[in-house]
Amino acid sequence: MTDASPAPRWPGSVALVLASSTGGVGQHVRSIARGLTEAGASVLVCGPTAVQEQFDLTATGARFTPVEIPANPTPADARAVTALRRALAQTPVDVVHAHGLRAGLVAALARPAAPLVVTWHNAVLAGGLRGTLSRLVERVVARSVRVALGASADLVERAVALGAADARLAPVAAPALPAPRRRRTAVRAEFGATADRPLILSVGRLHPQKRYDVLIDAAARWRTRTPAPLVVIAGSGPAYLPLAARISAARAPVTLLGHRTDVADLLAGADLAVVTSDWEARQLFAQEALRAGVPLVATAVGGLPELVGDAAVLVPAGDVDAVDAAVRALLDDPPRRAELGRRGAARAATWPTEADTVAALVDLYAELTPQLSTGNR
Repeated sequence: MTDASPAPRWPGSVALVLASSTGGVGQHVRSIARGLTEAGASVLVCGPTAVQEQFDLTATGARFTPVEIPANPTPADARAVTALRRALAQTPVDVVHAHGLRAGLVAALARPAAPLVVTWHNAVLAGGLRGTLSRLVERVVARSVRVALGASADLVERAVALGAADARLAPVAAPALPAPRRRRTAVRAEFGATADRPLILSVGRLHPQKRYDVLIDAAARWRTRTPAPLVVIAGSGPAYLPLAARISAARAPVTLLGHRTDVADLLAGADLAVVTSDWEARQLFAQEALRAGVPLVATAVGGLPELVGDAAVLVPAGDVDAVDAAVRALLDDPPRRAELGRRGAARAATWPTEADTVAALVDLYAELTPQLSTGNR
């Protein structure tokens, strides 16, 4: 199926529930909300007001009801459960589909009458008390759902291990980027990258999981190259100040760009893309880089190896030496970079599209709501 192919029709109603998000989960919910409304479904999105403001979810044709679910557990969770329960009472739905463990917990505690589906988008990486609580949440959610969906195979395995009766793989397709609006030379000029000076790009939330400290430490070593590569990181998040301090202390040629809406332009100007995360499922930026034909260096974690196959250079997580060596090797080998770019675009053509993702959800929702096909609602 291509993105131009219509999704199967489903005449039901679904509540999409999400917690605070500034990146992939919000983009995914917006994508499927649009696709589901086009497939004939009635869509209600329940989540924080800030998510609606950032992603304009109602522009997809969905309705929106504020349910303030913060990124981390707080006493306010009880209010979120009450708010979600009230929203579902006012607007009954045929399926409740929560995205992420935080939204999944609130949805499970709200005890909806409709079947509950939860998509696992992230692994639990935290240690200590927070990690213990998060793993307890995982168990509660896994045992509360009719169907657990995992964005990567390891998340499906995790849900099964935690007691999910029905766990399935549900790859998350990156929404297609628009065509670049600026020429490559104009993008590079923004950062002072001359024709012979490499521009290295990473995009993602500034969060410890992304391990931008590894990229910064590797970049500090590249100052001795001639010409020295420029590294730009697009994204916002709680790690901004410590990362800025690390860049300054290491005198690394790295610029934190903040949140950007022109990722297509940035990719058009880049020579190389880098992902240094401790874990990812099907990271959206990795998908965007391969689709754009930009050679990628990424960590061999989570769902990334199954996503990229042999179309990227994979390195161990947390290994500055490995990132350094992989980037140097590619910068010194333009034909290899070109070959990876071609492989990446070919690999990306095999991935499920946004339309495929919506069609799979329509099939799942229809499976969970047989009364809609028999007329016995």
